[in-house]
Amino acid sequence: ATPTRLGLAYGDLGAEIWGFTKRRVSTRVYVTDDRGIVIFDSSGTDVGRDYSRWNDVYLTLRGRYGARSTRADPNDETSTVMYVAAPIVDHSNGAERILGVLTVAKPNQSIAPFIARSQRTILRWGMVLLGTALAIGLLASWWLSRQLGILRSYADAVTAGERVTPPAVPGEFGDLGRALETMRERLEGKQYVEQYVHALTHELKSPIAAIRGSAELVEAGADTMPAADRARFLATIREQGDRMAEMVDKMLALAAVEHRQSLEQPDVVDLVAVVHEAVHRLDPKLARRGIVVRESGAAASVRGDAFLLRQAVMNLVDNAADFSPDGAVIEVGVERDGSRCRIVVADRGAGVPEFALARAFDRFYSLPRPGGGSRSSGLGLCFVAEVAALHGGKATLGPREGGGAVVAIDLPG
Repeated sequence: ATPTRLGLAYGDLGAEIWGFTKRRVSTRVYVTDDRGIVIFDSSGTDVGRDYSRWNDVYLTLRGRYGARSTRADPNDETSTVMYVAAPIVDHSNGAERILGVLTVAKPNQSIAPFIARSQRTILRWGMVLLGTALAIGLLASWWLSRQLGILRSYADAVTAGERVTPPAVPGEFGDLGRALETMRERLEGKQYVEQYVHALTHELKSPIAAIRGSAELVEAGADTMPAADRARFLATIREQGDRMAEMVDKMLALAAVEHRQSLEQPDVVDLVAVVHEAVHRLDPKLARRGIVVRESGAAASVRGDAFLLRQAVMNLVDNAADFSPDGAVIEVGVERDGSRCRIVVADRGAGVPEFALARAFDRFYSLPRPGGGSRSSGLGLCFVAEVAALHGGKATLGPREGGGAVVAIDLPG
């Protein structure tokens, strides 16, 4: 082959290499002898020249890796050419002898498009990866912030005394939520017991004092006390004993409701049936005083606990009867307004003083009964309010037009 055939004689190649069109051959090949003298040059320009001092030839002749990068134009830094050499070895006679050097040269500029494209590709994918990492980071931050926000809202609700259930959050946040719930239950349990013991002790003082006083009087006048006085004092003992028993029963019922954070297995409850059953259970007591209960209302149902709702209505009707005169009429109705349902109990009794409206649902708060009757336990309306809250509703109390009072339990339908 001649230098011309190995050089640039083929013209436009028109080859496609990795998306780039190859127009001409840019590779140069030259061979030197064992002294570094060029004996073949594909470009046909340097035959006979001494290349023994060039690194590619110099190092290869000494059995080392030979390569160099040299500018074709000393004034142009982009004109560098990479030279890589390999030894020409004679293996005859059982020994290796370097006969010369074969060097292949290629301008670095010929691979510049590939390098530029690689840079663009790396930059593009680097930006994609950076954007993806940023998006993942933002998403992770948002998720962490959201979980912490849920726990913070739960803690704020507990601090405000609201009835809330622990949030359903995954992983470590779920463990933290359960730990907060356990801590809340234990702290509230201690405070709850302390408050109840203090309140119960205070409320039991009056009936115990009445029982003790009546018992002392009966004992002191065992032989001389008139029968009428004896019967009156014994009735007082029995009445105050019943009051204490009622107070304990209502406290147990109230404690059971207050301790619950939600309804475990709510069912569809027919409010009309609940009202009818509650009134029916109070018929004997109402009949002794000639009190009539009028039931009214359209069909309405809610999701809840029928037993608790029935006990709440019984408390309302019983309370209305206590403040109504004998032979009075109490009206109990069920109303529906869009997505809300209401159980309304209205009486024509003495009504509730304005100063008592704000405290009517407080634990142990009660007013004297008409006709000099003793106070109640003060737990009935508190029980009603707790049942309403447990069902996602609320209890209200206000004066009735024309005299009396109106109590309502507002529930989501």
